[in-house]
Amino acid sequence: MKTAQIVIGLGFGDEGKGITTDFLAKQNPESIVIRFSGGQQAAHTVMIGDKKHVHSSFASGALRGLPSYYSEHCTVHPVFLYNERKVLEELGGNIELHIHPLAKITTPFDVWQNRNNVRNLDHGTCGKGVGATMKRNEGQYKLYAIDLIAPRQMLLEKLEKIAYYYGFLNESEIDDEVNHFLEIVDEINWNISDYSFLEKYSNLIFEGSQGILLDMDHGVFPNVTYANTTSKNAFEICKNLKITAIEMYYVTRSYSTRHGSGWMSNERELKLKNNEEETCVYNDFQKELRTGDLDYDLLNYSLKLDAAYSPDAQRNLVLTCMDQIEVDYKFEKLTTQFAEIYGSFSPDSKGFKQLTSLFQ
Repeated sequence: MKTAQIVIGLGFGDEGKGITTDFLAKQNPESIVIRFSGGQQAAHTVMIGDKKHVHSSFASGALRGLPSYYSEHCTVHPVFLYNERKVLEELGGNIELHIHPLAKITTPFDVWQNRNNVRNLDHGTCGKGVGATMKRNEGQYKLYAIDLIAPRQMLLEKLEKIAYYYGFLNESEIDDEVNHFLEIVDEINWNISDYSFLEKYSNLIFEGSQGILLDMDHGVFPNVTYANTTSKNAFEICKNLKITAIEMYYVTRSYSTRHGSGWMSNERELKLKNNEEETCVYNDFQKELRTGDLDYDLLNYSLKLDAAYSPDAQRNLVLTCMDQIEVDYKFEKLTTQFAEIYGSFSPDSKGFKQLTSLFQ
């Protein structure tokens, strides 16, 4: 029987989906890790011993040695991918990456749009071009992974039209950006594979992006991401592959976080310890990482919402960063029944422990 585990963030992102994915990869070393939302804006940190990698264009099983797959719901930036591949290869990670033909491709012009559009900046963009790519693909100026292996003149024509779409008129500037983009495209051996490729694996690990409270359909507008961050996309892929044995791994830190602007409940500055490996640091687009106390009503909202997309799955809870703050947990307020509750006491997944008996 084919099986699947789906990792979902319960908050505004940065919950610990990377370390949770690595934990599952360690238990299931013959699996493939699938990204089913978002794209190169992810910053999923994995530490294994003295090795550390922030996964963005590769799934968070790569440092552990598992291959990656990007679904049609994801975006891919070839230049960011190329740069990360070099770093991952130096660390001895697995750089095997398969991409669905209909994954959306980010261009330098999309990144420019994200970083220079006032509305995007106000909404809390990561500055990686994801939102602009998704928005552009709603119209006629589409660019997919399959186009990266199309005849060169066809790809060139599409890139130039995308530049004009954003208002670029300087021919030399367009040529410089396009030429560099194409040079990088030529450096990569593209594995363009539809979902039938996944049938060779008996277990699939689905790694979510951001969190349910940033979902494009369910978050508080306008400060949402351009993706379905629930289990919706992952369940559609499982249905396509006829996988029914599915486990959910819902992730939250031991406190609330939000990196970027927008509404956040229970917000207050927390005094944290043992957080030297924090990846979500200040940047020009999202500013400082915001913190707050756990909001159990919001956790219940996220859990009940996602159950509408994953009605028959077994549910587990993962609590990360438990060594960073001392708090009295009130999980009796959660209305979801969990098969297991796990706690993480380290940036390395070896710090995972089963905690079910402590909270029942």
